[in-house]
Amino acid sequence: MSIPTRPPAERWAQPPSEDIINRAYQILQNKVEHVEYLIGYEGNAFTFTGNAKNDLLSITSVHPLREYAVEILLSRANSNWDIVHQLIKNNQITESTYGGYKFYVRKFNKKII
Repeated sequence: MSIPTRPPAERWAQPPSEDIINRAYQILQNKVEHVEYLIGYEGNAFTFTGNAKNDLLSITSVHPLREYAVEILLSRANSNWDIVHQLIKNNQITESTYGGYKFYVRKFNKKII
């Protein structure tokens, strides 16, 4: 059982109340062999190549990154926020706030067919 802990793909998606989570857990626990809560922050252990720009674009294309995770990545690459500001300026990533945390997400050009 999982709830959104980072910006979901759909803006309307919101985490359920604690009561709803507990009720769902109780129901599933009686019907499924193994049920666990996936409701917390998953951490900052992301693949790192040493190229901060490419790493940011790669990770944020599939996973919104918290501001703190970006700080760690930049530090490991001996880099700074100039890369992030340039990526935002070039419309390659975007900054958003969700659940009281700042996140960075890869932007893709939408093509209308």
